[in-house]
Amino acid sequence: MVRADASVCIKVFINATAAHFGFRLTYRRVWLAKQKAVAHIYGDWDESYNELPRWVLGVQLTMPGTVAVLRTRPVQVWGQVDESQAYFHRLFWTFPLCIEAFRHCKLLVSIDGSHLYGKYGRTLLVAIAQDRNSNILPVAFDLVEGENADSWSFFLSDLRQHLTPQPGLLVISDMHNGIKAALEAPDGGWLPPAAYRAFWIRHVAANFALTFKGKDARRLLVNAVYAKTEVEFDYWFDIMRSEDPAMCEWANRIEYSLWTQHRDDDRRFGHMTTNISECVYSILKGVRNLPVCSLVKATYGKLAELFVRKGREAEAQLGTGQQFSQHLVKCIEANLKTARCFTVTLYDRDNSEFTVAETTPTGMFSLGTYRVSLASQTCDCGYFQALHFPCPHPLACCAYSRLTWLPYVHQVYRLSSVFSVYRMGFTPPIPEGFWPPYDGPTVIPDPNKRRARVGRPRSTRIHTTMDETDPNRPKRCGLCRQPGHTRQDCPQLGGPSHTGPHD
Repeated sequence: MVRADASVCIKVFINATAAHFGFRLTYRRVWLAKQKAVAHIYGDWDESYNELPRWVLGVQLTMPGTVAVLRTRPVQVWGQVDESQAYFHRLFWTFPLCIEAFRHCKLLVSIDGSHLYGKYGRTLLVAIAQDRNSNILPVAFDLVEGENADSWSFFLSDLRQHLTPQPGLLVISDMHNGIKAALEAPDGGWLPPAAYRAFWIRHVAANFALTFKGKDARRLLVNAVYAKTEVEFDYWFDIMRSEDPAMCEWANRIEYSLWTQHRDDDRRFGHMTTNISECVYSILKGVRNLPVCSLVKATYGKLAELFVRKGREAEAQLGTGQQFSQHLVKCIEANLKTARCFTVTLYDRDNSEFTVAETTPTGMFSLGTYRVSLASQTCDCGYFQALHFPCPHPLACCAYSRLTWLPYVHQVYRLSSVFSVYRMGFTPPIPEGFWPPYDGPTVIPDPNKRRARVGRPRSTRIHTTMDETDPNRPKRCGLCRQPGHTRQDCPQLGGPSHTGPHD
């Protein structure tokens, strides 16, 4: 089961052993057994650290241009530095195909950290890009001791140097103080106008919900965040002020350009929320349960599979003669259906400015009037400039003037640009037996990062409203995980003993 999926939870193993052998093992025994199974399949947890230097040499030989920055710390024995050994500290890596692919992605990057499981506590920092078809693409990785100002500074420094030298880049992250310190460093290269910062809305809303309870308060903030015009933002903000003035005071402590869509200078492309979970579970699923060298190797294999799959999809769409990505085509088709309920009046022919009156499908009621400028690609509703493709109002103007809407779509959505991201493929890795020899000190894990030896590691996650369970979800038994009963009246209690004969 571990070989098939290293991320299988312990309760699945408990139920499987109970069904096969007729008795239930304790959580601790199953957890320890899983760790031994992982070590047996993917290599020893301690020896895996010493394989990293050889992997760096091997992958650089396999794919020239690979960036791998390994940092170690000296080992001291009785006050003297042991030259034969070194503690693993950090590892930053990215591949040349990721560097090339990012040049064809949207000019934004999301950064976040994900805790690793296993014998030693570590954190995997990930930089995630978004292609022109709104697909996520992890482009850089970093193994660090944890999320702090030094580790984020190390990651962002290498990210800026090797992967994202483009000016005007938007960095989307959570509100971690370590990220804030690293981005605001004078010599880091992340200050405006070289780069800009924005927050994931889900994290802002989660922090907001810690102070103001109730889903209605959080909904008001989210509606204000997603507002694409100042008028719409003020509307929701006034409702928040009427409900509780302290809500507005809390929101005003954060600069508007960091968390509101109408003040982001159209840099987000509508990308408002986090996607680290989607990245971890769809692309990096299971790697957090592996020893460090197997984890690093898995990123190479997972990205190779991703490039092949997405490259075939883009090539197939190009073969059909499509000009734009499938995501954009669906949005335009939905907008075209809505555009039939508009009345267009030409305001300024020379500057292609119009007024669009929106009505109900029956034409009996007016829903508002909007000014549209095709020349400057703006609309009063805010969608045109925020998403960089026509909303229903410009589409109605194009139909009125017998113009095609194609010139008013940003180049970022063209299918040829999407194909440019995945047009190259990863090289098959060179077998480990042909990797160059490594003659440096033996890399060993830091003993201070060793998890508790007895039992499973305790979770240090701080639960927020993001972790709330669905109230409509049926409750399950704590023993067999089946709905309809509780632990006290579980049928398993009447069966074989919960402990084995040798407990």
